[in-house]
Amino acid sequence: MIRSLHRWPGLIALVLVTVLALSGAALSVFPAYERLTAPSAVAEQSVADLAARVAAAHPGLEEIRRSPSGQITAWWFKDGAPGSALIDPATGLDIGSADPNPVERWLTNLHRSLFLDDAGRLVAAAGAGAMLVLTLSGAALVARRTGGWRRWFSRLKGPKAGRLHVEIARVAVVGLALSAATALWMTASTFDLLPDSAPTASQPSSVSGLTDYPLGNMPALRSVSLDGFRKLSFPYESDAQDVFTLSTDAGIALIDQGTGETLSSAPLSTAQNISETIYLLHTGKGAATLGLILGIIALSVPVMGTTGVLIWIAARRGRPRFKQNAPAGHAETVVLVGSEGGSTWGFAVTLAKALAQGGHSVHIGPMTGFDPTRFASAKRFLFLAATFGNGDAPSSAKGFLDRLNALEKRSSAPFAVLGFGDRSFPAYCAFAQEVDLALRAKGWDALLPFETVDRQSSQDFARWGRALGDAMGLPLELNHQPLPPKTEKLELVSRRDYGAAVQAPTVILRFALPKRSLWARMTGQGFSRFQAGDLIGIVPQGSRLPRFYSLASGARDGFVEIVVRKHQGGLCSGQLLSLETGDTVEAFLRRNPNFHAGRERSPLLLIGAGTGVGPLAGLIRGNRHKRHMHLFFGMRHEDSDFLYGEELPRWIEEGKLANLTTATSRGTKPLYVQDALRAEAQTVINAINQGAKIMVCGGRGMAHGVSEALEDILAPIGLSTATLKAKGKYVEDVY
Repeated sequence: MIRSLHRWPGLIALVLVTVLALSGAALSVFPAYERLTAPSAVAEQSVADLAARVAAAHPGLEEIRRSPSGQITAWWFKDGAPGSALIDPATGLDIGSADPNPVERWLTNLHRSLFLDDAGRLVAAAGAGAMLVLTLSGAALVARRTGGWRRWFSRLKGPKAGRLHVEIARVAVVGLALSAATALWMTASTFDLLPDSAPTASQPSSVSGLTDYPLGNMPALRSVSLDGFRKLSFPYESDAQDVFTLSTDAGIALIDQGTGETLSSAPLSTAQNISETIYLLHTGKGAATLGLILGIIALSVPVMGTTGVLIWIAARRGRPRFKQNAPAGHAETVVLVGSEGGSTWGFAVTLAKALAQGGHSVHIGPMTGFDPTRFASAKRFLFLAATFGNGDAPSSAKGFLDRLNALEKRSSAPFAVLGFGDRSFPAYCAFAQEVDLALRAKGWDALLPFETVDRQSSQDFARWGRALGDAMGLPLELNHQPLPPKTEKLELVSRRDYGAAVQAPTVILRFALPKRSLWARMTGQGFSRFQAGDLIGIVPQGSRLPRFYSLASGARDGFVEIVVRKHQGGLCSGQLLSLETGDTVEAFLRRNPNFHAGRERSPLLLIGAGTGVGPLAGLIRGNRHKRHMHLFFGMRHEDSDFLYGEELPRWIEEGKLANLTTATSRGTKPLYVQDALRAEAQTVINAINQGAKIMVCGGRGMAHGVSEALEDILAPIGLSTATLKAKGKYVEDVY
């Protein structure tokens, strides 16, 4: 509900809200400019002093006004012709034209009414209403994503567009909500829907009938300083019964022109004071600094609008459509999905369609939207969860476990968890299993034992479906055909071979970047944006399932590079090692933000062995800001498989790599990379004390050995790899 409430007003009102935000940001500059250019008044100058000086310089004076920025403007009527000017309060003389700035007037009309008068004001108010809905629903979604209001500024993960959207929202939400709410109040005031009309002083029963009392001596004017002054209207010259009308921050007063005494007055009401404050907050007139801050915040709207559209497009692209999706509160079966690349959604739709054909009402949604109170009619919860990285929650399941642990009551509806993963990875279905254990720990009843689907196996899925059907008392056949990923052709431009001497053929393959359209570059689709450490999926001939390799290059390098070792019986690795220059492969990109170096300036300890050096070499190659990096590289023999042996010395000379430590496992003195770490334990400790981030890439055996070595190194200083992982200072890319 909250997500829909946030999505659709944003998409529908995007252009309108952007126009209002940009015009508002531009208008915020003018109060600050007026404030800087307005002449200063004389110390402790009163309205009487100002009026006397202006009247002496401008016969026929009719009105004097002071803007919230301190700018003084006077109007007069002399010899049958009207006149006006900006006034220097110290002298009462003209200093410039009183005509409105044409640019400011044009922007104001655009911002207030879109040049459509009252109808335009209502449209602009609708835009402000949409902005208020967006900010409030967005705040709720941010709290949901971060795991609660107390973790509002916690570290974010996931695709760049989503992170940028939330990062900006966390800072801008208060300012945008303030601007939207004050705009709605001002519109209501314009249409007289609020009791905030200007105060009216009662007409005096009698006046002195005298005229020409010296302005500079009028007691009622001398008691008012310029700081609180707004407007002074002069009586008609030929009417002895007319009076001065003085408006101040406190209210309005009528003053006898013959005695200078106050005849009657009326203070501002509470509603008027509120409206005055809201006007100040919205326009910045009287609070120029606040106005500039709100103007800068308004510039975030087009950025969040753009990133919001990108998020929406990515979500639509990653989630198959299920037209029979029942409302959350009416569904008997709730299918919640945790997916990173989108494939798990396809399985969820297959499941939902089969259940719907059996007469069940089904609702599909992301695990991020988990809240049992939303599913009042639920008779069962089915969790289909993939695992991201080294056992982490995928993007559509962020914060699920935190929300589950915060629940005070368990649901009476039973649950089943189905994990999706690849058994070749050490953290196979780890997140899904954690979900299953957490639900059991909260006392939820299990509908089925925990099961997994290996490498998108249709057979595994069908077998689980039959078990689910038995538990539900209906025949359920799940015939799922995974949609092949959208791939692009990559042409091989060079290859470098290693490892033949140690019977471990390895090759560094470099492919040309495919042609990218302007839209693809703007939206980051395909190979338009990627970093070393992201994953490339290659679909081998004769298979529908992709194999993933860590990228050893970034988009800025201008090529796509991977390191591949031949595996016994490996379909994809065998095909890749047989490629010749000019050959092509079908491939697609998958983000892996957990294995990015980040933008911090703290040291990096890069630890890899064999082909695991690939993404680490990519990080070093892209180290244009010369961040301190220390590479620990394990290989079999320097003469046969010293991958990137030509580039590493050059990168040291260029300052991209600070230190290189190698370990060879073949030879007279075999040494593994974990042994090299222990030999330089003090170096590791010093780096950790400086806030270093450790990045490990390679086989699971190497990663386990590295973890054990680091546990020994860290124990004396009271740390562990688990502690570093929790802080985001220890990441792995293990295969």
